Amino acid sequence: MSTSIVILGGGTGGTLTANRLRRLHRDDDVTITVVDQDDDHVYQPGLLFVPFGMTSVDDIVRPRSRQLHDGIEFVASAIDRVDLDADQVHLADGRMLPYDVLVIATGARLVPEETEGLTGPGWMDTVFTFYEPAGAAALARELAAFDGGRIVVNVVDLPIKCPVAPLEFCFLADWFFTERGIRDRVQITYATPLDGAFTKPSASEALGGLLADRGIEVVTEFNTGEVHGEGGRLVSWDEREVPFDLAVVIPLHGGAEYVGRSPGLGDAVDFVPTDEHTLRSKVAPNVFEIGDAATVPTSKAGSVTHFEGEPLVANIEHHLAGEPLEPTFDGHANCFIETGYHKALLIDFDYETEPVPGHYPGRIGLPLLKDSRLNHLGKLLFQSVYWHSLLPGRDLPGVGSAMPTAGKHLPTRSKEHAP
Repeated sequence: MSTSIVILGGGTGGTLTANRLRRLHRDDDVTITVVDQDDDHVYQPGLLFVPFGMTSVDDIVRPRSRQLHDGIEFVASAIDRVDLDADQVHLADGRMLPYDVLVIATGARLVPEETEGLTGPGWMDTVFTFYEPAGAAALARELAAFDGGRIVVNVVDLPIKCPVAPLEFCFLADWFFTERGIRDRVQITYATPLDGAFTKPSASEALGGLLADRGIEVVTEFNTGEVHGEGGRLVSWDEREVPFDLAVVIPLHGGAEYVGRSPGLGDAVDFVPTDEHTLRSKVAPNVFEIGDAATVPTSKAGSVTHFEGEPLVANIEHHLAGEPLEPTFDGHANCFIETGYHKALLIDFDYETEPVPGHYPGRIGLPLLKDSRLNHLGKLLFQSVYWHSLLPGRDLPGVGSAMPTAGKHLPTRSKEHAP
């Protein structure tokens, strides 16, 4: 009897999962179907570079269907709901897909309408976001014409996709206006709900120092309640105000809308409760998650999705064979953080280990917690790795799923407990 695996989402997680599974099931009776609402696969890390003219939207979008191996069916349709009791996915076009295994990889979506005034007067005029292609392209036109004033980069609340991207925007804006010769006429402010530059203390200290060196103001514990685009003001819940001439806002995030229409599937903001080590859902034994849709306690970042791929597919195979799942995912994440001037800083961490100095992935490798040209080149190179190795589901030599400890200056306790 045929086994049906349905994967919801044709982004990073859904694509690499489908391709890894297809390699394991070329010759047996397993069907793999990927569903997404459109055929546009966006290389999301590239959105950061669009506003500064370093790339264009056309250069970072490719057809989803072409990233899938032969033998994988791609269905272009919005999703209406998932029926967990019947093991069925109902599509918006009326079709129904039964499944034996369901993989949820529909990521996170922007919900700017949840913040008062954000999408009101001034939206895409004085208030922008670069977290989706149209906004990034519109912001590129605005920055090219900007000749001075106060730019505020604001994170409304966490979690968000790629939590270092707003910081990267600040660093690149500093470089951009320096290159244009008008940096002295531009004030850059970073307004964050956190009590520092980043969630991890060691990285927050390093990044906070870089922001100070670049003359970028940081407003901490700023929880945005209202946005006044025409008046040029952000107002926090405790009634503090940050004025702006141009606001770059990272809106609230939530899970995919169909999750909210699927009884028992998601939490209050439509993310799917997930076991942090096996990546199986907490709502049904034949439902798994990968990427930003999951509730695992680590960054919603492409690197996390990449590192989840191997243990996820292994546990799907265990499930199909009736075997116990292996709790092998350790929360491994790493991020290249662009700091401008052809440099970037790299951090690498997991559930238990903070970012530390050293090198990645071993004693000879890229420097950690230090900005360098080598890290910048690594970030630029990653786009090719993404299309040609990560999405096809290939293992990267020397870069495994588990966080490496070789080359890191780890505290004694972390060494004893590191995987």
